[in-house]
Amino acid sequence: MANTYSQIHLQFVFAPKFRASLIHPSWENDLYKYITGTVQNNKHKMLCINGMPDHLHMLIGFYTTQSIADLMQDVKGASSKWINDHKLCKSRFEWQSGYGVFSYSKSQVPAVINYIKNQKEHHKKKTFLNEYKSFLEKFKVDYDEQYIFMDPD
Repeated sequence: MANTYSQIHLQFVFAPKFRASLIHPSWENDLYKYITGTVQNNKHKMLCINGMPDHLHMLIGFYTTQSIADLMQDVKGASSKWINDHKLCKSRFEWQSGYGVFSYSKSQVPAVINYIKNQKEHHKKKTFLNEYKSFLEKFKVDYDEQYIFMDPD
């Protein structure tokens, strides 16, 4: 779009259905590359992606020609299909419905990248559920406990 300028940095947090630990270390980097390609094909810039077996984070430079919901539908749909087509899980892989999305200023980007890169170390001290709730509280997002990513049974 001519004469449209923006600088939007968004962190997304999302999880496999029922927050199951399905993202295996043997193929997680390939998944991150695939998701990066999907983000780039939608004209956004992947700044960082990383996660745990039960969730992932990505920080992107968001371009304003697409809605956040449409991007997440593309990312989740394409990556689920990729995982299932490659038979990387014993059962059908699906992402949990919903996601968290949080915005940052340019000055915060290096700290967010560092945070995302160090997920495995970070989660030795804090569960995903506690992490997610702390994001919601930090960003003053009203939420209903019944719709939060709950610990799997």
